[in-house]
Amino acid sequence: MKCPSCQHSETKVIDSRVSKDGAAVRRRRECLSCGFRFTTYERVEMQLPLVIKRDGRREPFLREKVIEGIRKACQKRPISMEQIESFVNELERELMESGEREIPSTLIGEKVMEKLHEWDDVAYVRFASVYRQFQDVKEFIEQIQQLLEKKKGL
Repeated sequence: MKCPSCQHSETKVIDSRVSKDGAAVRRRRECLSCGFRFTTYERVEMQLPLVIKRDGRREPFLREKVIEGIRKACQKRPISMEQIESFVNELERELMESGEREIPSTLIGEKVMEKLHEWDDVAYVRFASVYRQFQDVKEFIEQIQQLLEKKKGL
């Protein structure tokens, strides 16, 4: 494992722990050259389906890309990285269990929107604005009105 600070290839493991959901092993490491400490995660490599983008391109499912999109939507909101990681673990498991070789990106986007709708309305609208490619303020207002109507109905 290369040190992210000095790129030296020899590090030692200081501490290892299983993540709360049991899907990864968290390791604290220390570089033997510069002493820099960093964290790595070890996960089982899974054969996830290819994602079919809106324009027809196919690309591998990238966990980091999904986490980053959710993290941006949840910025300065009361959603922890633990919640986000747990949801993405669950999403990966669902995709694996589906047995599909290819899945549309819209399926992933809709699942993320459902979860954000559960967690936080602001994060939901932020994600929806990018995912649904809002063109103007009118579309934001319409989305917020729909949220308000749903809340009144509860």
